[in-house]
Amino acid sequence: MTVIAVAGEVDITTAHLLDDYIGRTRRHQGDHVVLDLSEVPYMSSAALPVLLETHLVAFSNGASLHLAAPQRGPAQLLDVTEAKGMLKVHGTVEQAIRAALQAAQPSPVGGGVA
Repeated sequence: MTVIAVAGEVDITTAHLLDDYIGRTRRHQGDHVVLDLSEVPYMSSAALPVLLETHLVAFSNGASLHLAAPQRGPAQLLDVTEAKGMLKVHGTVEQAIRAALQAAQPSPVGGGVA
């Protein structure tokens, strides 16, 4: 799992920096990723392609992206654009980490009771 704390505004001038950083920070394409957005007061629609691409890369490699603790502005952007329906959004960093750890657990095969 990779946890990335994001700080400051994510807009047209900084979204590519976030994308580059996520790419450099993840150890493996199959890593579950938690983005801590608690220090992001503003996020423009330029951030959406970064988030969606990160989600798609993770998903296609059996992993997931978890957004943690978005402030009001970023949370509204995720709601208005309906991206929240596609992405896993959690109220706290702890909840996001817990969900990512749970997602990283292998599913029991068979799962039935003998």
